Amino acid sequence: MTFPTFADIESAARQIAGAAHHTPVATSRTINRRIGAELFFKCENLQRGGAFKFRGAYNALSRLTGDERKRGVVTFSSGNHAQAIALAGQVLNVPRVIVMPSDAPEVKRLATEGYGGELVLYDRDREDREEIGRRLARERALTLIPPYDHAHIIAGQGTATRELIEDIGPLDYLFVPCGGGGLLSGSAIAARALAPDCKVIGVEPAAGDDATRSFRSKRLQTVHNPKTVADGARTPSLGQLTFPIVLECVADMATVDDPTLLRTMFYLWERLKLIVEPTGALGAAAALEGAMPIRGTRVGVILSGGNVDLTQMPKWIEHR
Repeated sequence: MTFPTFADIESAARQIAGAAHHTPVATSRTINRRIGAELFFKCENLQRGGAFKFRGAYNALSRLTGDERKRGVVTFSSGNHAQAIALAGQVLNVPRVIVMPSDAPEVKRLATEGYGGELVLYDRDREDREEIGRRLARERALTLIPPYDHAHIIAGQGTATRELIEDIGPLDYLFVPCGGGGLLSGSAIAARALAPDCKVIGVEPAAGDDATRSFRSKRLQTVHNPKTVADGARTPSLGQLTFPIVLECVADMATVDDPTLLRTMFYLWERLKLIVEPTGALGAAAALEGAMPIRGTRVGVILSGGNVDLTQMPKWIEHR
């Protein structure tokens, strides 16, 4: 295994320049007064494809050999990585097969199809997406690009934190949503290089707390198909790359329950006028709900995505 370094993140930043958006940073005096800290929200909900995932996807696909590009790639994802691979493949003219759960949010499935991805649907409760991906890679000579456990993916995701710190200066805390740990790993590597005193906090949904349990026990823990509104964080475990990086570079982990997550998501919509999906609001929920003692500090928050399934709105409003 090749572990990514900050040099790889720097290389990824050059690789994706002109393809990925340099996303803005939002602030709110009202939020700062409420929390007693300076908060800086990195708006990856405004990234191409609606999430940070485009960074890693473009970085990985753009580094394929000519033969690999011609044959194409396969990946597995509940939504945002699927969209990102489909979009990056469209930009780079790389055929792409996307293994998606049949219950993925419709908005993410339709966007993936709209970007030209070939969808293969599976049953989350009965089938193993990774095995399907490996089988398709073997049968069709495709390059497998996993959603988080890949050095180029991690390096690409780390460019978001690199941009944030370069734009606003050193931070005391950085709150990062965590599913499989690609964004969290890349963010932690970038923060360690650019702001060594910054405490990076990974945030998961309470129902899918495998990374938190892994962090506490120092042993890789798993979870099966957790029931949470944070569909982008329903991953079974950290990966072979992301687990050791999280152990080495992340200061702490936190979890938030679904009602807290939804309350925060709607607050961001109303206060910042930013449409953020539930998974994208994980870091903000931990920061705004007092998961860490951040009063008097400078705090970064990654808003990781904004691909909202509006058909879920009535249910979300009922349960927030």
